[in-house]
Amino acid sequence: MKKTKFIYLGLIAAASFVSCSDDDDNSASDIPDETERAELYVTSGNTGDVNVYDFSADTPTQRIIETSGSSNEGVYYEDDSDELYVVSRSSNQINTYTGIMNFIEDSSLEVEEGISSSSDLESPRKIAVDDNIVVIADNADVDGDENTADGRFFVYTKTANALTLRNVITVDFAVWGITFKDDDLLAVVDKTSDLAIFENFAASFSETTTEMATKTITIEGINRTHGIAYDDDNDVLVMTDIGDASSDSDGGFHVITNATSKLNATANGEILAVGEQTRIAGASTFLGNPVDVAYDEETRTIFIAEVANGGGRVLGFSNSDYEAGGDIAPSVNNILSGANSLYFHEED
Repeated sequence: MKKTKFIYLGLIAAASFVSCSDDDDNSASDIPDETERAELYVTSGNTGDVNVYDFSADTPTQRIIETSGSSNEGVYYEDDSDELYVVSRSSNQINTYTGIMNFIEDSSLEVEEGISSSSDLESPRKIAVDDNIVVIADNADVDGDENTADGRFFVYTKTANALTLRNVITVDFAVWGITFKDDDLLAVVDKTSDLAIFENFAASFSETTTEMATKTITIEGINRTHGIAYDDDNDVLVMTDIGDASSDSDGGFHVITNATSKLNATANGEILAVGEQTRIAGASTFLGNPVDVAYDEETRTIFIAEVANGGGRVLGFSNSDYEAGGDIAPSVNNILSGANSLYFHEED
């Protein structure tokens, strides 16, 4: 069993979230109706902890799950099986944890270790799940030549008793953030402003080999993309921009509404114009290296894992603020050292 810590948090911010930072901008007016469950799972590269921000009740709380390993990056919650997938950078494998729902309801109960994959990975960054297909983006240098761009997707199949490596796909670009849009895998092209789309991913990319994306397009206005999230209910795509990796203040994110029609209308090798997006960036945002993003479909809140500014933050931007774009302050601003990936889960 894994140890857990439970902390009551007294401040309420937008989206019924909690903020613990001295520079928080809190507002209780944006709190949505109470839901049965609403959690944000956040990993850190500095610890093995998964921070669970639970804001389903009137008094938001923060719980900490101490997982295996000393550094994690990549997290996903599967509600059907009540399992938390955590990607360990210290052991280069996927670990799962069970009993999450009971733990959320009663913090005196402990989360138990589930199944784990073999240690196949080299430098895992992000995870995406589509039914029983689990994909890990790994940004280790494949050919040993840092002057050539490459990366890999490790593809696993999940059963009740095993996480089994199915195949490894090598691509001609550096990888980072990934997400599924229906059966298509959307992958950021690290060190660029590009988005790679792999159509019908699980069925069409099933061999261990080198592959090309079905389509690659440029997201105008982004300097260097990292994080990506897609919400099918609202058809919203969000991509982050870390700017200069050495800067802790030049980051941002782009919101693309009606994403399906815009992506379909942009041909391979073409540009999605900045005029068809909304950009949020500036000194008030606290964005420097926003490395991951999650989207709350009900409140349309955008959550960001910011790894550089202040040593690490969990930021949240409410729809009423970000829809106009520009230099806006987050509604949620929590200091979290090494924050690097997150996943939002909600049940009514």
